[in-house]
Parts: sequence; structure tokens; C-alpha cells
Amino acid sequence: MPSDDELDAQAAALLEELGSGITPPSATLSVATGRQLLEELFAVADPEPVGETAAVEIQGPNGPIPIRIYAPSGAGSVPVLVFFHGGGWVRGSVESYDGLCRRLTSGAECVVVSVEYRRAPEHPFPTGFEDCYAVTEWAAEHAADLGGDPDRVAVGGDSAGGNLAAAVSLAARDRTGPDLAHQLLLYPSVNNPSVRYFDSYEENGEGYFLEMDSVEWYLEQYVDPADVGNHYAFPYRAKDLSGLPPATVVTAGFDPLRDEGQAYAERLKKAGVATTELRYESQIHAFLNLYEHLDGADRAIEDVAGELRGALGDDQP
Repeated sequence: MPSDDELDAQAAALLEELGSGITPPSATLSVATGRQLLEELFAVADPEPVGETAAVEIQGPNGPIPIRIYAPSGAGSVPVLVFFHGGGWVRGSVESYDGLCRRLTSGAECVVVSVEYRRAPEHPFPTGFEDCYAVTEWAAEHAADLGGDPDRVAVGGDSAGGNLAAAVSLAARDRTGPDLAHQLLLYPSVNNPSVRYFDSYEENGEGYFLEMDSVEWYLEQYVDPADVGNHYAFPYRAKDLSGLPPATVVTAGFDPLRDEGQAYAERLKKAGVATTELRYESQIHAFLNLYEHLDGADRAIEDVAGELRGALGDDQP
């Protein structure tokens, strides 16, 4: 159903400044130019201080994978969040998500492991997904070395990164991999519109930052048509969602991906997965990264961090 709320005034002003989405449309840009535009837009002028950061590489199935580790201030064993950035599997990077990862580190009081997975179109599915799964296995194995609790390892991501977090959660179950404590899905891309067409694709398909033309272009870069039925490419396609870690699902009212995120949350609930939904009806896609522009995003990050603290607290089973 369409949102009954009005578009956030600051989001509307930002969209007017941008022209509509990230203009010109994704399909008209070179991959390099599109990546640079997102880096500039998500750059943070005043990053949140954290206790410590470190850049390392781990060995993945297709070669070394760079990661950036954020540790909160203070002593003691804390949860670990393995985070996968968004950007349509094509754009985005550890650097462009530095601001958000810092906020999650301090707000949720956890170690954040941010993953520089290989991106499409140079590395289409399943390379990025397998990179993310490999880092999750590594983080679970080395949690104590990172100052983290091996029993409180979670995955999370936004948009395409939410897709990867959902897919890694499925793979950890299917492959008898790490026993994940939580999955944080921020306006996740979990469905292929060619399989199920949600109303929000039409309602929010133009003029609200992420546009459906761009969604379709990103999908063309990431996945081969033969993989449309693969639930690691599109977690909504999974027949069985039981046995997955508890979830927090964030959606935005003026996001074309709104309905698929909410539908996935409902499917998780029906499968017996403890699921919390946070719906920000006046916001746009990717708004959490724009917290220096949007007061509502600043408050939403505090909400998300609070949910993570509650879900990953040391009193949890």
C-alpha cells in the first residue's frame, strides 16, 4: 500500500538538490564514474570516533579480500557485526561506508568488520556473495582475536548489502556454517522484479533517489538470467526460511524496495524467525548513509544501534 506519510522535508530538499536520484541515470554512466559519484555523496565530513580501526586482508575463495575492522572504546568481549556495503553490487566500498560503520560500532557497542567484496560487473554473482560468506566464516573463527564474542556474531548490510547479509544467513544454515546470532537487513534487495512485481516498484520507481531503471541496470550487471531462481542471488526465492538467525528489517516508505523488504520480513516471521521491523515511512532508499543531511537518518541509526544492542546483548541465549 502507498505510504500515508509525506516525504521527509529534508529528504525532499536533498532530492531537489541532486536532481532526482543520482543523476544522470546509472545506465548512462561508466562504472567508474558511477562509483565515484556514490563515494562523493556518502563521504562524511565529521566521522564518529571509535576505539580503533585496522585494515587487513584475509584469504578468500577467489583471492585476498580486504576488510576494515572497527573496534569500540572500552574493554571486554563485545558482539561482532560483519557488514556488507550497498551500491547495487556495483558501487559502494568500505571507504564510502566508513561513516555508517563507525556509527554502528559506537552505537551498538560492537566490533564491525566491513567487507570489500568483489563487485560486478567485473565479478558477477556468486563472487561477491562467496567473498562475504568467507569473511563471515573468518570473523566467527577469529572473533576472540578481534576482541569479540564468538557466540555473538551477526551479519548486516544495506540494499545490495542487505541482499548479501540475507544470502549469507541462508548459506550459513545450509552449509552448517557459523551459528549467526542476528541478521540486520537495511532496506534489502531480496527479490527480482521479473519474478514478483511489488506495488512499491511503481509507486516509488522515479524521483526518490533509487529508481527502477537503476535497479534493473544493477541486476543486469550482477546476475545472469540463469541464476534468477538461486536463493543466494535472491533470498526471497528461498522455499524455506526456517532456522535462520533473528532479524531486524528496516524499510523506507519512499523506496522502490519497500514492499519486498516488508514481504521478506513477513515470510521470516511465518517461518518462526524472530523478526523486528523498523519502518520509516517518510524516508528514501539509502537514507542511513545520508545522516549528515537528514535528521531522521540520525535518529534511525540510533534506533538500529539500539536494536542490535538488545539483540546481541550478553544476556541473550
